[in-house]
Amino acid sequence: MAQAAIKGLARLRVLSGKAQPSPTIGQALGPLGVNMVEFCKKFNEHTKKLTPGMPIPVNLTAFEDRTYEFTTKTPPTSWYLMQASGIDKGTTAPGKTVVGEVSVKQIYEIAKIKQTDEHLSDLSLESLCKSIRSTATSMGLQTVR
Repeated sequence: MAQAAIKGLARLRVLSGKAQPSPTIGQALGPLGVNMVEFCKKFNEHTKKLTPGMPIPVNLTAFEDRTYEFTTKTPPTSWYLMQASGIDKGTTAPGKTVVGEVSVKQIYEIAKIKQTDEHLSDLSLESLCKSIRSTATSMGLQTVR
């Protein structure tokens, strides 16, 4: 059976296990004809094993026959770095102000998690670690051994 034509795409960031019909989700899914309540139930079921409140990027494809598919990714690198370092937000002066520390081991662990994303699976752990370390530096985090 052939898939219906694609009506549109939506990119969202939804908290794991806490999706609920709201204006934020409605503005993205309403024009595509996607049932918000149904999406929220499926998303919450899909993310129930994750830490509640974790920001999950979602790519949703809506079809003309009012069906949809969605895929999830791992949370943003900055979220993992904030969790690892215990900070609430990054610096306002990157390169000048240090607001916290993150260890090389923590960066390695984040890289192993991020490598599970389909679009990052071809990158080596070393490349991912360098990228994550750069993100940490721009957030005002110092890397320690």
